[in-house]
Amino acid sequence: MTSTTAGAAQPGRMRRTQTVGYADPVTSKLAVVTVTYWSGDHLQTFLRSLSHAAASPPRVVIADNGSGDGAPEAAEREYANVTLVRSGGNVGYGGGINRAVAELDDEVEFVMIANPDVEWTPGSIDELVAAAARWPRAGALGPLIREPDGSVYPSARRVPDLVSGTGHALLGGIWKSNPWTAAYRADDVEPSERPVGWLSGSCLLVRRTAFDEISGFDERYFMYMEDVDLGDRLGRAGWLNVYVPGAEVVHTKGHSADKRPEAMLPAHHRSAYRFQADRHPGALQAPLRWALRAGLAVRSRVAVRAVARTTSSHVHPHSERNTP
Repeated sequence: MTSTTAGAAQPGRMRRTQTVGYADPVTSKLAVVTVTYWSGDHLQTFLRSLSHAAASPPRVVIADNGSGDGAPEAAEREYANVTLVRSGGNVGYGGGINRAVAELDDEVEFVMIANPDVEWTPGSIDELVAAAARWPRAGALGPLIREPDGSVYPSARRVPDLVSGTGHALLGGIWKSNPWTAAYRADDVEPSERPVGWLSGSCLLVRRTAFDEISGFDERYFMYMEDVDLGDRLGRAGWLNVYVPGAEVVHTKGHSADKRPEAMLPAHHRSAYRFQADRHPGALQAPLRWALRAGLAVRSRVAVRAVARTTSSHVHPHSERNTP
């Protein structure tokens, strides 16, 4: 997804409203939320496949961040269980999700958070809800995520500490087998149902009480790392992040972000800095933060230049739609 606006709200500023007229006793306990930003045909695939992901059709709330392709409006017209809300601008993925969750009734026990370019496999949501019953302290549960080519995306990872996080950020793009990236991605662990450090926010079932307790996503993140931050804060609050590979989805990741690497790569590095800076506060650790900021800034510039050298000189005809 795309950027947050300057001065976005920090955790603790979520607003909840009551929604009238959705009284199904089964589906009222589960809702699906997503954020759209020029998502196009991906949203139709998301909604069509969703009909097989749970035994009962869940309510869906779409928070739109300013699309102009008509896809969110068409979805609301076509599907009786879909509600469209306007986020008021390009408030980013975390901000959009918080806005969508604020529309849900208090009775909703589980919130299925997903990117609009996710394709659900049959029974995938039911399997995640069943796993939540097996793990009563699970604040978040994530499925096995496949790439469109069938390969498994490493969506269940360790929380990066300063060493592994910096090593991964600096070397992950040029030395993919480096030990810091391998440790961060938990490449040495076979898929199994287990607690992990954090789970990909592209598809994530959260327990409403846990999500509310930590005030949802931190909207300061431009994009990237908001799911790492969410998982880490859930863990610090005593909740578990549980990987459930018995549930599977397919994610066509980065359909918007990949078109603007010159904007997205710096965003990724800024988010990596914010994550570590938040966890190393105070005057005594200021030199560490300065060094980290400088190193990541250099790495960001190198990455952008590398992309520029390998990218065609012509501009995608619709790339302005993805400008943060």
